[in-house]
Amino acid sequence: MASRSTASVFARAYERNLRALTKATLNNSKRIAGQVRRATAQRLKPPPGRGDWLSGMAVGPGGARGYHLFRPAGLELQPGERLPLMVMLHGCGQTGRDFAASTRMNALAVRKRFLVLYPEQDRLAHPQGCWNWYERRSGKADAEAATLMAAIDQACLLYPIDRDRMALAGLSAGAGMAALLATRYPNRFRAVVMHSGVAPGAAKSSVTALGAMRGEHVPPMPTTAVGKAMGAAAVFTTLPPMLVLHGDADAVVAPSNAVSSATVWATALGARPGLPRDMQRGRRRAMRVTDFKRKGRTLVTLCEIAGLGHSWSGGAPHQLFSDPEGPDATRMSWAFAAAQFKNVVKT
Repeated sequence: MASRSTASVFARAYERNLRALTKATLNNSKRIAGQVRRATAQRLKPPPGRGDWLSGMAVGPGGARGYHLFRPAGLELQPGERLPLMVMLHGCGQTGRDFAASTRMNALAVRKRFLVLYPEQDRLAHPQGCWNWYERRSGKADAEAATLMAAIDQACLLYPIDRDRMALAGLSAGAGMAALLATRYPNRFRAVVMHSGVAPGAAKSSVTALGAMRGEHVPPMPTTAVGKAMGAAAVFTTLPPMLVLHGDADAVVAPSNAVSSATVWATALGARPGLPRDMQRGRRRAMRVTDFKRKGRTLVTLCEIAGLGHSWSGGAPHQLFSDPEGPDATRMSWAFAAAQFKNVVKT
């Protein structure tokens, strides 16, 4: 009888524990589901900016990638009018929405009347959300670049975009992908902006990318075979002009990459450096600016920003990888692109 009573006690205790465990599991599942819903809602919530935050999906050799396009509110287009496009490529650990909130490019788009495209890396393609700009040896980088071009082409079909006035801008891994896109499709873009990125041609795999980030790999100087150095589809005059922005206190991507980026791009374009000049606006961080010119035209501009870490210069406060104390990289990026758009000759 005693053993039967003891077994009964254990059975009841087991049932109580099982019910408690089940209840706790259900409650925890509800809590996790709530967190996922809130995170998803935050991700889909439009960033600041008076306009439409339009979502889309494109499929290419690298798989499917989502994107958002910002369209300023109140646009009144003339018959046949098409607007410039700025393609913004986020850095690791960011989403397209994060990048929009940090750079405040949408607010500038409202004032200057242009569209902004924010492609977004899939976490299945890279767990940290980095663009695979460095996987050139495996072919993954080229496939991802082709997928991004599919997204850009899709946006051009759906929205009033002027294909002759498109520019690229990226931060960190986004800067690397922007440079790769510009070398793979040089005739599609009028300007490219690299902010805190690795020099084009400095890495071909994940291992060499880590060394390049530390400044250990210097890209070869392009000759007539630019493809060997940067993978460009053509040489010299076909590459779009480049703006390079980098902080001298960047502990993630070595600042030496900025000089390498500007030098290798300028060499490919046949441009020579002028004398550097120091600039500072108000209390913002100072920067040293060097223009590389050919026949009087600035084709590469290098901006080395004092005290800036691995962040978007002049970005919104309280955002990932964003430094409000730096010069306004958003305004500088658009001004650089707009200057190139003026050279477009319509046929």
